[in-house]
Amino acid sequence: METLRDILDAAARGVFPSPDGRTTVVPQASERDAGVLAFTAHAVVFTDEDPQWVHDTLAAVPCDALAAPMNPRFLAALLDRTGRTAENVDAMLVGTPLPGEPPLPLKEIVDGDHPRIVYARGRRDDVRAWTTEGGVLVMGRGIAGRLEVSVEIEEGVRQRGLGRSLVTAARQLAAEPLWAQVAPGNARSMRAFLAAGYRPVGAEALLLGAP
Repeated sequence: METLRDILDAAARGVFPSPDGRTTVVPQASERDAGVLAFTAHAVVFTDEDPQWVHDTLAAVPCDALAAPMNPRFLAALLDRTGRTAENVDAMLVGTPLPGEPPLPLKEIVDGDHPRIVYARGRRDDVRAWTTEGGVLVMGRGIAGRLEVSVEIEEGVRQRGLGRSLVTAARQLAAEPLWAQVAPGNARSMRAFLAAGYRPVGAEALLLGAP
């Protein structure tokens, strides 16, 4: 049986689930993470709930079948069923490793208390963090053990290209595909990741908190 990690690894290589309008249900890779991934004309629900319940609930959503997995009614039903919470439906992007040295000086910190680092520790494993003047870069293992990146830029140095430099540096620090979740409304962040060569591959809704 194809696992969630198999699906993500294939997507990182540009190989996506068949655009057949179906929804695949796979088990969670960990107790911490459940949710929904939406690719072109195919969705993946990763949950330990009964797959038949998932398909029956999707069929009852009053919208086009392609939209049902990310429809608020289905997500609300899944949240109620699992006792979890959610924050956003994010764009899902991936970048491949880059050779060379990061384009700006970075200092790795072991026990930082920056809010971005604290947030990452609650969502990911093996979190590492680097600082540079005006910004922080965080990497860790999230959904199904994939390597994920996030950055935070101080307000006073925004719109100077620092975000793009940091997410480029992340690709140079990584030895495997590097994933990012970006709120579609965060246009600055989306532009930075796209300019740094990350590719949009789908959307995701992450359900937080073990039931």
